[in-house]
Amino acid sequence: MWDLDAPEPELRRGEALVRPTVMGVCSMDVGVAGGLVPFSGVMGHEFVGVVERIADGGYKELVGARVVGSMSVACGACDMCRKGLSAHCRVRTVLGLSGRDGCFADRVCVPVRNLHVVPAGVSDEEGVFAELVGAALHTRHIFKVEGRPFVTVLGDGKLGLLVVQVMAKLNASVRLLGKHAGRLALCDRWGIKHRMVEEVGLRHDQDVVIDCTGTAQGLELAMQMVRPRGKIILKGPAWGTRAAGVQMCVGFGAVRAGVREGVDLSPLVAHEIELIGSRCGSVPEALGAIATKQIDVLPLISKRGKLAEGVEMLRLAGAGELKVVMAA
Repeated sequence: MWDLDAPEPELRRGEALVRPTVMGVCSMDVGVAGGLVPFSGVMGHEFVGVVERIADGGYKELVGARVVGSMSVACGACDMCRKGLSAHCRVRTVLGLSGRDGCFADRVCVPVRNLHVVPAGVSDEEGVFAELVGAALHTRHIFKVEGRPFVTVLGDGKLGLLVVQVMAKLNASVRLLGKHAGRLALCDRWGIKHRMVEEVGLRHDQDVVIDCTGTAQGLELAMQMVRPRGKIILKGPAWGTRAAGVQMCVGFGAVRAGVREGVDLSPLVAHEIELIGSRCGSVPEALGAIATKQIDVLPLISKRGKLAEGVEMLRLAGAGELKVVMAA
C-alpha cells in the first residue's frame, strides 16, 4: 500500500522527484484497497507537492515549485496520442493505479510533462482537488448547452457537488438530487437548487441527466428522468461498481461492461436517448477555475489526517466521508 521507510524512488529520464505535502483519498484508492482495482504498488494519485530534483538537471525553474500532477501518463506515440487523445493512450500508466507508483509516500517520481505549477493564490488543500475539478469541468465539454435546458445532476458525492457547480455557471436550469441532507445543504451557499431524490417525480422531462452516482440504480433513475431524445452523461468512479442487475467495471487498460437480468435498457432505444461517458479533464483548466473562485472546493473536505494514519483515512473514505485529505 505504502511504506514510509521505503528508499527514495529512482528518477528516470524526463521525471521529477516530488515531495507530497497534501494528498487526497479518492474512491479509486478505496477500490484498490478493497481489491476492485488490480494494482500492486504505492497507492495515491491526488497530491500537491514540492519539486526537489529533476532527472538530468533540466527544468531548473521547477525545482522548489508547488505542483500537482496529471494522473495518466501517456506514451506520446500510439495512435490515440498522435490524434491528440492522450487521455486514451493505448499503453498509458496511471499514478497509484496502473503500472506506476503513486503519491502515498515521502517522495514520488512524476514525468515533468505531467506536472502543473499551483498558482500562488491556491492553497495546498484546494490544489489537491485539481483532478476532480478537471473531471467536473470536462462535463461541460461533452455536450453543448443551448437555451435553458433542464439539467439534473444525480449524486451528492464530491464529484456531483463539483459538477453541479460547473453546470450552474452555464445557461441552464440546474438541480442536484441526493440522499444526504447535510451534503445537499452545501448547495445553499452556491444558490443552486437541490432536493432529496425520493421527493422528485419521474416524468421523463429533463433535457440532460448527469449521473455521478456510479451505480446501476443511478443509471436506471436517469433513464426515468430524461426526456425522449435527451442526454444522459455517465460519470462516477472509474474503477466500477457492482449493484443489483448491472455490473460495470472500467479498467485502465481495458473496458469491461455487462448487463445482467433485471436491468431494462430498452428506454435508451425506445426514447432514442443519447448515453455519453465522461472521465477526466484538464488539470490546468481546473487550477484556473479554483484560482478564480469559479469552483468552491474546501467545504467538501470532511476529514483531515496524516499520511501515517493512511489505513484509517482509507477506512473513513470507504465508510462515507465526503472528502478525506492527508498531510505529509
